[in-house]
Amino acid sequence: MRLLIVEDEPKTASYLKKGLTENRFVVDTASDGEEGVFLGTTHAYDLIILDVMLPKMNGYSILALLRHQGVKTPVLFLTAKDSIEDRVKGLERGADDYLVKPFAFSELLARIRVILRRGQMNSTELLSIANLEIDLLRHKAHRGDQRLDLTPKEFSLLSLLARRVGEVVSRTVIAEQVWDMNFDSDTNVVDVAVRRLRSKVDDPFPKKLIHTIRGVGYVMEDRENN
Repeated sequence: MRLLIVEDEPKTASYLKKGLTENRFVVDTASDGEEGVFLGTTHAYDLIILDVMLPKMNGYSILALLRHQGVKTPVLFLTAKDSIEDRVKGLERGADDYLVKPFAFSELLARIRVILRRGQMNSTELLSIANLEIDLLRHKAHRGDQRLDLTPKEFSLLSLLARRVGEVVSRTVIAEQVWDMNFDSDTNVVDVAVRRLRSKVDDPFPKKLIHTIRGVGYVMEDRENN
């Protein structure tokens, strides 16, 4: 497994590299945002460990740029910024986890392993919930024996919700990951898209899988009582 650490504090970067190398990871380091983006976009990593406060470009901007360029590598924020707002901001922008400094190395290692295991599970070609099956490789979806006729954006939206089954996905995250755009509260593009997706995935069937969490977003789950 190959990791990238983007950290401008030399002692912290050295400590992390030493500990992770001892645990059989191959580790590269970057000391500023621009170097982090360069390495993150030109090399294949299994995980990026990213500080928020960095020279030249902050961690949030790095993550946004990586996602904009199609880099789907999991990201763990490791930072001294410990407010709830900072954590929410990092996670909503697409980070997989957020750990605050100071930290115990054993906890960091455990979180890294959880993210890597999750990534291996998410690499499966097939997703299923109730009688819905999604073939990620062939971009096909079926509900029971009925083929779902989905547009590319509808398939991306369905896949996003299915990958996070049981997890509420905000409109901001949907807009960023499906349309690669910043969510504008004055537009209803996400709500319209979800409504169209429901007309194909849920409306023809008695069991509903896509649910609205008012004021937050949407969740896909197989509820006992629909």
